[in-house]
Amino acid sequence: MEPLDIDLVVVPVDGSEESTTAVEYAVAIAAEYDATVHTVYILGEDVVRAIETGVVDEAEVAAETTDFTDTAQEIAADHGVDLTTSTAYGFSTHIKTRHPGSVVLDTAEDLDADFVVVPREPVSGDPAEVLEKAAEYVLLYASQPVLSV
Repeated sequence: MEPLDIDLVVVPVDGSEESTTAVEYAVAIAAEYDATVHTVYILGEDVVRAIETGVVDEAEVAAETTDFTDTAQEIAADHGVDLTTSTAYGFSTHIKTRHPGSVVLDTAEDLDADFVVVPREPVSGDPAEVLEKAAEYVLLYASQPVLSV
């Protein structure tokens, strides 16, 4: 079996504790393989609908995602790993096939990622936990190696 050649690790996040854990694992893998990490902050259905209807200001949401990505940057910097970030809608009122799992895989493909670390969150029924159902989808359909934490 050939050793893995990893240049980029993608990790979807949603601001939860489980996301922070996933970032820590992604950074550890990246440090081991001299790779970079890309976090994609995935906004859930409730947040997307609130933005689209004007109930929530997009700037507020951006500030929340920035707080989390700053934490991810600190974790990466502590290990000498470069980290890039993006934000994506994990739901669309216009595209039926858009959901958190497809967004993770599309991001990984678009960035030519070599590895994906996905948080497997407890299914609590909290609609704010965007990634709880994405992990299974990513594990089933990813073309890259996946670590579910």
